Amino acid sequence: MTYPLSPAAPRAVLFDLDGTLADTAPDLAAAVNRLRADRGLEPTPYALLRPTASAGARGMIGAAFGLAPGDAGYEALRVTWFDYYQADMASHSTLFGGVSELLAGISAAGIAWGIVTNKPARFTDPLIPLIGLEHAGCIVSGDTTAHAKPHPAPLFEGARRLGIAPEQCWYVGDDLRDIEAGRAAGMITVACAWGYCGAVEPTRWGADYLLDTPQDLLELLRATSAATAPAALVA
Repeated sequence: MTYPLSPAAPRAVLFDLDGTLADTAPDLAAAVNRLRADRGLEPTPYALLRPTASAGARGMIGAAFGLAPGDAGYEALRVTWFDYYQADMASHSTLFGGVSELLAGISAAGIAWGIVTNKPARFTDPLIPLIGLEHAGCIVSGDTTAHAKPHPAPLFEGARRLGIAPEQCWYVGDDLRDIEAGRAAGMITVACAWGYCGAVEPTRWGADYLLDTPQDLLELLRATSAATAPAALVA
């Protein structure tokens, strides 16, 4: 596979969480369908819920109940959905295929990696070790800074915690706001088509790279490292 190379290999790669590193949609969907069951309603089909997973409560409640923030009844649903999800966050959530190998390759190359997510710390902190991501160099949650993505503040905080300049970082995500945040932070941006991707086609996000699998990202990093440094990523 041939890629247009960036000027230099990254010193760090920052990742979104839901839909990028981890397939958390099954547990998110189960929580919102528990809300529907409470009201005597049939479950919303998973195929309708999965694409909204990266948008959290707003996406899930919107798909399951047709309500948006500010609508009557939305806030009560959101509060209970949070409780249901917190009670059962990792029954079905797993890393996407190839993610473990990707992270191992990044670490073996001496490249730092971390997580920058809009998921509140209430969920991020207990979930990370349950799905095998406890070795992240930093974890920035949606409420760590005063702003969430697409604002660049969380990405700047991730870079600060790693001790690496933002322009030496790449940011990888599965939602338009991830790419917007990465661009605003001055980072190389990678859109991952293996994730949830939302309503806007990834080809329209303006990412520096659009990749289909975690293996594609590993190969891109390997190629970039080989072009700019004597040591390449391990296979």
